[in-house]
Amino acid sequence: MTFDPTFLSSLFLVLTAFGGAFLIALWISLIVWTHRDIRGRARDPLVQTLAALLVAVLNLPGVLVYLILRPQRTLEEEYQRTLEEEALLQALEDLPLCPGCERRVKDDWQVCPNCHTKLKKTCPNCARLMELPWNICPYCGTPAPGMRVESASMEEALRSLKIGEEPKEVKIE
Repeated sequence: MTFDPTFLSSLFLVLTAFGGAFLIALWISLIVWTHRDIRGRARDPLVQTLAALLVAVLNLPGVLVYLILRPQRTLEEEYQRTLEEEALLQALEDLPLCPGCERRVKDDWQVCPNCHTKLKKTCPNCARLMELPWNICPYCGTPAPGMRVESASMEEALRSLKIGEEPKEVKIE
């Protein structure tokens, strides 16, 4: 077996060409990756261009500098975070306030536990909670006690009074 210097030089030339092609492909792919990544993280076209130029000029050190300086979250992650914050704020705003002390109360409370302000009244027929200004129960259609009924006859009005019974007192503790 003889040692052929031309074979060795041509092998070295082919390996150098493949190595150079690989480095050029790596360089171009890093530029493309940087451009795609920064488009998902920043809206400003100047920032997008500068990030791609940084990697194009400095190659691997440019990628390291870009990775250090790039925004932590993508635009989509920021949008999702904003939506979550708005949903939390909306949930807080949806809770009603007590008219007496301005503290948050729940929908099914009859009385504010802080200042004892009456928040709702119960329907005498179905015992469901009604808003204080309502004159009729929206659940069963029964008029609230003491409300004027336009189409009722005298017999119906007297029947609803239940003569002979004393009015019940309601204690709120």
